[in-house]
Amino acid sequence: MQAENKNPAAAAADRNQVIIKTSVIGILTNILLAAFKAAVGILSHSIAVTLDAVNNLSDALSSIITIIGTKLASRLPDRKHPLGHGRIEYLSAMIVSGIVLYAGITALVASVKKIITTEKADYSPVSLLIIAVAIAVKLVLGRYVKGQGERVNSGSLIASGSDATFDAILSASVLGSAIIYLASGVSLEAYVGVIIAIFIIKSGIEMMRETLSEILGERADSELTKKIKSLLTEVPEVRGAYDLFVHSYGPDRNYASVHVELPDTMTVQEVDKLTRKLEMRVYRETGVILTGVGVYSYNTSGGPAAEIQNDVRKRVLSHDWALQLHGFYLDEEEKSMRFDVVMSFDIAPREGLAILCKEIREAYPEYTLQIVPDVDISD
Repeated sequence: MQAENKNPAAAAADRNQVIIKTSVIGILTNILLAAFKAAVGILSHSIAVTLDAVNNLSDALSSIITIIGTKLASRLPDRKHPLGHGRIEYLSAMIVSGIVLYAGITALVASVKKIITTEKADYSPVSLLIIAVAIAVKLVLGRYVKGQGERVNSGSLIASGSDATFDAILSASVLGSAIIYLASGVSLEAYVGVIIAIFIIKSGIEMMRETLSEILGERADSELTKKIKSLLTEVPEVRGAYDLFVHSYGPDRNYASVHVELPDTMTVQEVDKLTRKLEMRVYRETGVILTGVGVYSYNTSGGPAAEIQNDVRKRVLSHDWALQLHGFYLDEEEKSMRFDVVMSFDIAPREGLAILCKEIREAYPEYTLQIVPDVDISD
């Protein structure tokens, strides 16, 4: 398969290069724009243009932090951090959001002061032309940066690209207020500055909230988990893949554990050979490292196992909060049955377990029962 030619280590190196290159382009562009806008803002006494220049500087600083974070996150694992340093990218994103939030608050204070103490703006055709060019540059930069971020799965670049596009809209509002002032003499400078500051603050809060969510740990990407389960169940011996738990240690740095359902006739040697094959297959196709592959056995002999399993499944899944039953095994000699149930977040695991145990024990009092409640952690 073509996908098996992937080299996750090489892909990670390429990803870092793309992030750094794109960030450098963003830094240079934002510094140039900030310089031009600052000059226009100072010469024309325009608080809105000056604040727009400050916003460009904060974007440049954000790109610098993104580069530093990417460099630190790519450091090799060591004894103290055996799983690498990938989560540094989340910390750098948090710093960036803090800078954006601070810039917005500073801009808001300056704009309010400008409303209280008014100062007439003085625009020239050259200054208006510079603002118009800056709008076009920001639109192109935003599209490029966001496209690169989507290509390499970089949340920082995607956010920077979206922010650049939004900056272009804000700059357009500055240009509009300048044209209104020249045409009617009505100055909207300070008020536009307030609007810009509010949007900057909003952007900083949203970035901080998203980063905190990633640090806390989010549900694994649905497309990724479905692909992993598909790769596992494509192997003939595997009847099902369950309890897939993906641990993220930075963007595209994932470790996972899973249970696979295998026939009860397989030997330990066969299971060992198969699980190693599955681990390599998943790593080559997705870059995810399977740190643990647990095993559920299923009944291959005759007897009442299949009939009882179907009945138990029907009873369990009759509850809306019971999402899945797996790992079912019936031991006729020991008169025991065991299975796992994935429960939704609509019910406490202890409560759901009590309900199921009562119902199944009443239906099959001759069997010892073992039910393990599972959390709905992946699709």
